[in-house]
Amino acid sequence: MITIHRIEHGPPPPRKPKWIRVKAPTSQEYRATRDLMRRLKLNTVCEEAACPNIGECWSNKHATVMILGSVCTRACAFCNVATGRPDLLDPHEPDRVALAISALGLAHVVITSVDRDDLDDGGAGQFVRVIQCIRETSPDTTIEILTPDFLRKEGAIEAAVEAGPDIYNHNLETVPRLYAAIRPGARYYHSLRLLDQVKRLDPAIFTKSGIMVGLGETREEVYQVMDDLRAAEVDFLTIGQYLRPTPHHAPIDRFVTPEEFESYAAMARGKGFLMVSASPLTRSSYHAGEDFEKLRAARAAKLAAEASGSSSSGRLSPASV
Repeated sequence: MITIHRIEHGPPPPRKPKWIRVKAPTSQEYRATRDLMRRLKLNTVCEEAACPNIGECWSNKHATVMILGSVCTRACAFCNVATGRPDLLDPHEPDRVALAISALGLAHVVITSVDRDDLDDGGAGQFVRVIQCIRETSPDTTIEILTPDFLRKEGAIEAAVEAGPDIYNHNLETVPRLYAAIRPGARYYHSLRLLDQVKRLDPAIFTKSGIMVGLGETREEVYQVMDDLRAAEVDFLTIGQYLRPTPHHAPIDRFVTPEEFESYAAMARGKGFLMVSASPLTRSSYHAGEDFEKLRAARAAKLAAEASGSSSSGRLSPASV
């Protein structure tokens, strides 16, 4: 049985502003990507979560593959993915994912999943097998995983990290005050600890997290989330506008203006994130490949600056001789 998390109807939603509107997907490349996913029987978060960027991304042959089935064991109030009895684990899914990535010729891929609280490892083993299959068939493709929180799944985080993704992403989604209403099955500080643990297990892996705005959070609460993420040494922050998938989901409190997003991005950069993407249409995997290259360049520049500063501080200045 599949259910959808329902929210009581409130006041009429705010009118969608012009900056949040996107064109309907129609290109030949879009249809080719869609047909490939159908043929290989793969789920994508692009479709399941009703992403507004699907037309642009699929036209560029970029798709975020969603493994572990299309039914989630959680009922988050913001998410359009169906909730109910999960699909059986598909042992051939990793091979089909690798085939799709090879067919699309992806330089960078994002792999995400539904929550699978019914599995002993939360689905971590399937992430590992997918990464291994991609490495075998497309060794030059960089891999970003966007995992669930693996709550109460001992050893799951360690297994996913050991598989060696290039980016480990786990979204906080919202500010801690709103968790009970928006993300009731999750725990804010557990998600923070997950991100901190990933960095401690392998400092070379880039870590990434994102939140939605427009759910009723305050600017001060967003700043506190930034501080919490930097304390966990997260490298990359994404901030996007929450869009209500259906009238049964959490209502939109307001549409955040592009100028406010620019302000959030400036603050995040000031707090030390290597990379920030903040805009009304920003999503975790939007422009992920381009952003990964920028992220690598930012780390290289930071390391070079630190090395130069260390070298300079080791020399005696003329005034001190």
